[in-house]
Amino acid sequence: MMLLDFRKRSLVRRLVLLAAIWTLIVLLAAGAFLTAQFRDAAIRRFDQSLAVLTDDLYAGSAVEDGVLKAPFLTDIRATRAYSGRYWTIFAQKNGALKAVERSRSLFDSDLMLSTAQVDRLTADPGKTQFFDMHGPQDKPLRAAAILARLPNYPDPVVFIAAEDRSPIDADADRFGRITIFALLLLGAGLILAIVVQVRFGLQPIFRLRREIADVRRGKAERLAGPYPVELEPLAGELNGLLAHNQEVVERQRTHVGNLAHALKTPLSVMLTEASQQGGPLAEVVERQAQTMREQVDHHLRRARAAARSQTSGERTPVEPILDELAVTLERIFQDKSDGRGVEIDWRCPEDLCFQGERQDFMELAGNVMENAGKWSKGRIRAEARPDGEGKMLLIVDDDGPGIPPGQRADALKRGQRMDEHTPGTGLGLSIVDELARAYGGSVRLDDSPLGGLRVVLSLPRAEG
Repeated sequence: MMLLDFRKRSLVRRLVLLAAIWTLIVLLAAGAFLTAQFRDAAIRRFDQSLAVLTDDLYAGSAVEDGVLKAPFLTDIRATRAYSGRYWTIFAQKNGALKAVERSRSLFDSDLMLSTAQVDRLTADPGKTQFFDMHGPQDKPLRAAAILARLPNYPDPVVFIAAEDRSPIDADADRFGRITIFALLLLGAGLILAIVVQVRFGLQPIFRLRREIADVRRGKAERLAGPYPVELEPLAGELNGLLAHNQEVVERQRTHVGNLAHALKTPLSVMLTEASQQGGPLAEVVERQAQTMREQVDHHLRRARAAARSQTSGERTPVEPILDELAVTLERIFQDKSDGRGVEIDWRCPEDLCFQGERQDFMELAGNVMENAGKWSKGRIRAEARPDGEGKMLLIVDDDGPGIPPGQRADALKRGQRMDEHTPGTGLGLSIVDELARAYGGSVRLDDSPLGGLRVVLSLPRAEG
């Protein structure tokens, strides 16, 4: 499962995982190599002991009256049955080996050489050869053998000495287990050291990431540090980028304000003059100037929202704004034409914050709730709540006539009015839609459980 999920892991975890795997592979290979070297060294010492016994057999054997006699050996182990120490003297006749003398420890067994082993001895007479073989009670043996000729003896003679190699194998296995265990402990220590080193070594980067997140969420205006020498230039460049971005936004706000002042003043003059002149031409000028003012307000509002949405982060508490809007709108609509006021029921967590400026959220929520007040019969319900990571929902329901599904897309179009008899410019939901989009949000119109229209606003949420 760890390997299957490898691609999804962070770079740090990948590096630590690769280092851990590579460390274990190297240590296991080192353990296997050391165990093999220990086994080879033990077998070499074992072979030397067997070669001494073979040489003693060869040097001490004698031929008396044509009969081959084995030497007297003081090794008491060779006198006990199945003691693990054995020797045999063979005479080679017509290519076959015939036992001439053997140790008492063999009891009723024999040391038998394979054809390949006999061929090795025949091909290199006078040289000691070493073999692995099975002996009495099917025990693994290590054997040393030499083929030589003795004076006054017609046939080649094979001297072979063997000993149980089980103790050597057991010692090598025990050494291997201890070595592997020790190397695994060493590997675990190395891996732990790597993890600790990477974790503490990358703490400045983790701190840098947290501070950037705080700037994005509006908790901080710049990176505070301090950082190591290696990261100090990066932090400085990021602070410079933040400062430059803020400067660009401020310039955009200034230009927008200048443009608003430059356009709205002449329009106000035109409206004033047209209202004083009277007549058909004045009415046309007044109507078109009013339309131009609405368009200027609309596009300037959109430009300001787009500029503010690119800032490093503003935090606007939602609860006090909903409370203020509810009180204000209930007063505005207390004298509706039907004689009944509007009751606004709102809910919002205390810690919920909109990631943007207060006036923008005021305009978003105010337009939606005011629209609901115009059409409602007396009940409005507003709820703000978190919606996943970095998002929030503002849901406004009313008990008015609602909007048929086929007309809901038109309701979001600029200047579109569902009822010409209801006061307003038809820009409310359009402003909400474009302002929400400027912040990377959205607007959705649904059927309300109260019987009217439900407006669902998805907006950025300031976390933490």
